[in-house]
Formats: sequence, C-alpha cells, structure tokens
Amino acid sequence: MTTPTQQLSEAGVSIWLDDLSRGRLDTGTLRKLIEEKNVVGVTTNPSIFHAAITAGTDYDATIAAKAAAGASVEETIFEITTTDVADACDLFAPVAAATKGVDGRVSIEVDPRLAWDTNGTITEAKHLYKKVNKDNVLIKIPATIEGLEAITATLAEGISVNVTLIFSLERYRAVINAFQAGLEQAKENGHDLSKIHSVASFFVSRVDSEIDKRLDKIGTDEAKALKGKAGLANARLAYQVYEELFATERWALLAEAGALPQRPLWASTGVKDPAYPDTLYVTELVAPGVVNTMPEKTLDATFDHGVVTGDTVSGTYADANATLDALEKLGVSYNEVVALLESEGLDKFVASWKELLADVEGALASARKAS
Repeated sequence: MTTPTQQLSEAGVSIWLDDLSRGRLDTGTLRKLIEEKNVVGVTTNPSIFHAAITAGTDYDATIAAKAAAGASVEETIFEITTTDVADACDLFAPVAAATKGVDGRVSIEVDPRLAWDTNGTITEAKHLYKKVNKDNVLIKIPATIEGLEAITATLAEGISVNVTLIFSLERYRAVINAFQAGLEQAKENGHDLSKIHSVASFFVSRVDSEIDKRLDKIGTDEAKALKGKAGLANARLAYQVYEELFATERWALLAEAGALPQRPLWASTGVKDPAYPDTLYVTELVAPGVVNTMPEKTLDATFDHGVVTGDTVSGTYADANATLDALEKLGVSYNEVVALLESEGLDKFVASWKELLADVEGALASARKAS
C-alpha cells in the first residue's frame, strides 16, 4: 500500500526534514526517515542548532576537546554545526546521486547576525561551503534586501543556495531575479550551471499566525471566515510567480545552458493553531517541483493520516487573490504583515544564535575547569 508520503513524492513534492542533530545521525533515526517516510533532504537553522546542542550530552566530548585546544566559542559552534551538516550530506549522498543533485540536500545557514551585511554574508557563505566541502550542501542566506546581492554573488561562485525567510510575493520576485542574475554571472565565470542548485524558502504558517491575530481583533463574522486562509493563499500565489518567471525568455537562455529552476520550498509548515488540521500546510500545497520542509511532528502526521489528492495549487490563483483582497478591505495590511514577519523571523534567529553562543561559552568554561 502506498503511504501518504509516497503519494506526495509521486505528486512531485520533495519531503525534507526541518531538523538535524548529532543524535539523529548517530542513532540512525534520520536514516530510518529516509527509508520509511520518503525524506530526501534536511534543513537547519540557528534555532534548530540551539535546541540540538543544548538538549543533551551529544556534544559534550566535542566541546571538551575544543576547550582543551583553546578554541573560541565561535570556532566551537562552527566545528559542531559544519560536522553535523557534512555527515548528513554523506548520509544523503545516494539520494543526491540518484536525483542528479536535485534532492539529497542539507542546508546550513550563515550567521544570522550577518543578515544586513552583504559582504559579510558572501564571505561567510564561501567559508561554510569550503568547510563542509560536500557537493550536496546548500548555503542558506536570508532574503533581506542586503541578502539579495549576496545570493547573486554566492551563486556566481558556483555555490548552491537556499534562500530563506521569504514572506512577500514582491520579495520572492526579487529573489528569483537575484537567482537568475547569479546564474548568468556563474555562466560567465565558466561554471557548469547544471551543478548549481537552489531553493527559495517561502514561509507559510507564520503568515496565518499574524493575520489571524488581527482578524480576531476585528472580530466580525467576515473576519472570522478568513482565518487560516492567508498562509495558503500567499504560498499559492508564490507558485504562480514561480511559473511565470520560469517561463520567460531570460530563463529559457539559462535552461539551454543547463540551468535548473530554483524550486519553491514551503517552510514553516508546522500548524500553530490546533483548530486547523495538522497536515494543512502539506496537503493543501501539493504542486509539481516543490519542496516541503517539515518538522518531524508534521511529517509523522502526514505519514499517519495525510490525505493527498494531487495538485492543490494550480488553478487556485483567483481564489487566493480574492482572499488577500478581502483581507485588505478589512484593514489587514499585507505589506505591513510581511515586513513585520521578516523582521521578527530575523530577530528570532539572532536571539537563538546569541543564546547558543552563551550556552556553549558556559560549557567551554565548565570543561576547562573540569580538566
């Protein structure tokens, strides 16, 4: 019997796990998800690493060794995160080989404090890429205004990129433009375009969390009827943008040179409101050529009871536009919401990173005392 995750794969959705830790690698649980639940990639972020490194004793030996070697807190974290990602890349290497590098990808993010620093991001992206040293790594760069130029420059070096923290359709257009500009430069630089891969991480559930709060404040029946609809509408319209911008003459020239499209990746697909079905942002965003990166809870729910009915995105654009128009009419400003979400998303990652630095610094100090 085919499972819902198998059906998703058959419908053209690549399932990536939104989590990584040393424990997942050492115990074989990640391998099991590849074998049993159609997982073909992994994404990480500063919050995921903070949770992994501070949760148990998996990293104690590494921290002790780094303390003995006199390593700084930044060097220690860099070593831990890049080692986990490199080992995960090895685990996914057969998937990468079977899909010619489209899947089997593992993402690692630049230091989130660099989100507003173009040159710093470019330097860090190259540094991470060199250190992980695996063909199937993706370097994650936030889609800030400053990040756009860094995305182009990193791709121009032949480095594959996961563009993250995209909330608005306007910014998504700018991201695709930055991607195509990067490939044009990579071609000029003599890189093989068929070896450069990219995804654009478009965030879903956070849009509903913010807009639903505003609709609750308005409190009318009309407002309540729109709850839980904005996230899907926004993502579906992003897919329309994807279809449009990868059907241009500009793209055709790159495709002729061997380039592969930058796939839309649905991020933040864990349901925050228990009133909604726990597979909402999976089964309602099925379309060919997308990635859905899920927390394990969402992956398990999808595997257990997800109802996959084929493409649930194509042909929904008129309804999606009507949803966003109805929100504007009620006084919910789309532009205000997406700007706030970008700023909050970056703040959360910076806060997680700072907590991680503080925690690892404390662990290094303890290890030095103990020795």
